[in-house]
Amino acid sequence: MTRKLLMIATGAAVALATGLVMTTPASAQSGAVAAAVGAGTVGEQADGYLGIAGSVSADVRAEVESINIKRRAAYTNLAGKRGVTVQDVAAATGCQILSSRVQQGQVYRIGSGGWQTKGAGAIPLPSYCATAG
Repeated sequence: MTRKLLMIATGAAVALATGLVMTTPASAQSGAVAAAVGAGTVGEQADGYLGIAGSVSADVRAEVESINIKRRAAYTNLAGKRGVTVQDVAAATGCQILSSRVQQGQVYRIGSGGWQTKGAGAIPLPSYCATAG
């Protein structure tokens, strides 16, 4: 991982740890979004945002959009502090979420690919998620 991406990933990890980014729907969002995550109709994406993976109610869709707006605000704040792009922070955070927050049985998406369900093993992350060391 380049020094720049390591710096971004470190900042993303701090954002996750301090709660700037709501990463686990069960702990940060309504029961409806948590249920949608459990049902596989809402999931995490490598770009650092939640996505709609199936049919959901208008209320769940609106809440996912609201969560993503809050995430973008947190990413924008951190990007300004780190002197990097919002997309870099979002992607670094997406790497952190996919590697540590997505639970077995939950859905996730890498890039423009299809939705996948996490099994018992680690999620195969995009190459830009490579860790240092």
